[in-house]
Amino acid sequence: MDTLISLILAFARILATAGTDFDLRTLRAVRVLRPLKLVSGIPSLQVVLKSIMKAMVPLLQIGLLLFFAILMFAIIGLEFYMGKFHKACFPNSTDAEPVGDFPCGKEAPARLCEGDTECREYWPGPNFGITNFDNILFAILTVFQCITMEGWTDILY
Repeated sequence: MDTLISLILAFARILATAGTDFDLRTLRAVRVLRPLKLVSGIPSLQVVLKSIMKAMVPLLQIGLLLFFAILMFAIIGLEFYMGKFHKACFPNSTDAEPVGDFPCGKEAPARLCEGDTECREYWPGPNFGITNFDNILFAILTVFQCITMEGWTDILY
């Protein structure tokens, strides 16, 4: 590993001195790995680094399993909620802004509009249209938001 880092840094230095118009920003980011060269001199750090490297494979497998679960719930959300978060309660008299920052529906299980308001389309949705299940990417983001428990009440209620 020490040799690989030294080789990459030497290659970046050669390209920089050659005067090419090659973009070296990504290679310069490898400079962060320079302190890892110190690991070869301290045996206890070698043990820690080897333990971290051995733990990476199971952690990546757990991450893949978590992504599969998020994807599964995102597909279920697409089936149930596609296009449902774009209706809101608007005043009957004017074309003003929506009354509340929440979705509505016209039938009983959904939230019904009260008073002098009606449920209409063309509302961007919660969180400026980011929280929705209209396509798979936004559905994955919404499920991730629910998993992190940050703002899940806005989605639920």
